[in-house]
Amino acid sequence: MDFTDVMSELERLGTEQNRKVYRRHGATDPLFGVSFAHMNALEKRIKRDHKLAEALWATGNSDARTLAAAIADPGRFTRERLEAWLADARSPLLVDLFVKHIAAKTPFARAAMEQWTASDDEWVGRAGWSLLGALAAEDPSLPDSVFEERLAVIEASIHRAKNRAREAMNGALISIGGRNEPLRGKALTVARRIGKVEIDHGETSCKTPDATAYIQKMWARRPAAPVATKPAVKTAAGQGKAAAAKAAKAPAAAKAAARPAMAPGATKAAARPAKAPAAAKRASGTAARTGARRG
Repeated sequence: MDFTDVMSELERLGTEQNRKVYRRHGATDPLFGVSFAHMNALEKRIKRDHKLAEALWATGNSDARTLAAAIADPGRFTRERLEAWLADARSPLLVDLFVKHIAAKTPFARAAMEQWTASDDEWVGRAGWSLLGALAAEDPSLPDSVFEERLAVIEASIHRAKNRAREAMNGALISIGGRNEPLRGKALTVARRIGKVEIDHGETSCKTPDATAYIQKMWARRPAAPVATKPAVKTAAGQGKAAAAKAAKAPAAAKAAARPAMAPGATKAAARPAKAPAAAKRASGTAARTGARRG
């Protein structure tokens, strides 16, 4: 699909009802109001197309930019281009999709996270904290110290952070708590100290997850680690039982040894004494009966 085809398809798939819902959740005009199901189907059809993604992003249309974030190639982004896209993202969903599909997959994700989490801009800050949460969940190479430092910042500043950045900080806290056991304990400690986090979700039914409860729920759903078993150690009593069992088998072995030896390849039937032919048996019986009558 080329640019014209995609824009026509997006416009065709949009609905007024979806536009109303998306606006309540912070989406900005212009937008068509394409459902997530249709957007996912388009993404699968197009797959990766960076040139098309750049053209879609340049339209300023929220739906076009949503699709652009999904089909863009993270490997084609320079740090400058990443900053340019972020400067255009001014809604919660678009920032989060930009982070998930692009920023988190670039080689400068950590550097961007460190810069953006220090920003006073609500949307840049949101991107930074969303990126921190993505790295906590997806990048096992980072040391725990990276996340421990940010836990201290979250504890000190979450209540005075701007609304949408504060929401992302709460999400990052939860992600850090799910990374590993040591960070779980530290994140829970911070979450308890912070207490309830207030987020203005506008005219929606969205609720702010309680970090403490959410972290505990995540770990409760994880399968328990398998219990390591030690190899059995033979005790004197156990060795005695084994010896008794071995002795019990001796008579059977003796019986087997007493049987006639079988030549290699011979069958059990061949090892038995040969039976007299049936005709010989009948002849012998007849002779015996005749002799008895004659006598």
